[in-house]
Amino acid sequence: MTCFSRITGTGSYLPPRRLTNADLVAELAAGGVETSDEWIVERTGIRARHFAAADVSSSDLGVEAAKKALEAAGLEPSDIDLIIVATSTPDMVFPSVACILQNKLGIAGCAAFDVQAVCSGFVYALTVADALIKTGSATKALVIGAEVFSRILDFSDRTTCVLFGDGAGAVVLEASDTPGILASDLHADGKHVGILCVPGHVSGGKVLGDPLLKMDGPAVFKLAVGVLESAARATLAKANLTDADIDWLIPHQANIRIMQSTAKKLKMPLEKLIVTVDQHGNTSAASIPLALDVSVRSGKIKKGDTLMLEGVGGGFTWGAVLLNY
Repeated sequence: MTCFSRITGTGSYLPPRRLTNADLVAELAAGGVETSDEWIVERTGIRARHFAAADVSSSDLGVEAAKKALEAAGLEPSDIDLIIVATSTPDMVFPSVACILQNKLGIAGCAAFDVQAVCSGFVYALTVADALIKTGSATKALVIGAEVFSRILDFSDRTTCVLFGDGAGAVVLEASDTPGILASDLHADGKHVGILCVPGHVSGGKVLGDPLLKMDGPAVFKLAVGVLESAARATLAKANLTDADIDWLIPHQANIRIMQSTAKKLKMPLEKLIVTVDQHGNTSAASIPLALDVSVRSGKIKKGDTLMLEGVGGGFTWGAVLLNY
């Protein structure tokens, strides 16, 4: 019997501290950086974001999202035999956030590791989990995106510090005899490393280089729209489906203009575009599972809907996953 994988539960978690654009503008002004709500909304569509407290890590956010996904799937932590966490903001250099989170869930023994593909991370992680389930290496997986991007922001750079937020999203992916994940398509092009990066590292007990996020916004925008369309179309072709078969497009929540441009290229009405960037900002690897969970719990996404998930991020990485929910 051919084995497939299906999402059986979703969960998400946002840290309590919510900053509207007005809140952030006031904080930045105190540091001598000028911007405005109008400037942020016009360029990004973002109106608010959440920042984690200083003592809260990616694993803390991830474990809360994981618990909700497990509850939605009707499972206990002990049922899980694979944990994959997508993150660019780990708790420490090593061990992985997945191992730390595994311990916080009170379980041991199952495989646990992180995937680092920045904002494409959840798409990468979901594809890996699907492959491991299809080969019989796992039957019930937790796939999590968790980020504390507020830790790596340069609050003297208004072009980047207004974009990002913290949060986590999770899904339970289980073996099934009916197709859930239909197809995926992953890519990377390392020659674009410099347009979105954090060019610092730890050596000899010191941080060498710059440990804060750097981005060439126009270059990222130009690349993102093209590769998101191509990945979506490649994924549809693998599944022998067309644009018209997509019920909901759930892109990485980076910038409303990128998201809307991608939807238009796929000939999708904007009513079928899932948007949470206005309230969450860009939460990197957490953005897709966050948007998925919010839409499932609100009743917008229903069982049987066909979803296109797609992400693009530093690396330069990009990819898409097509699934029946």
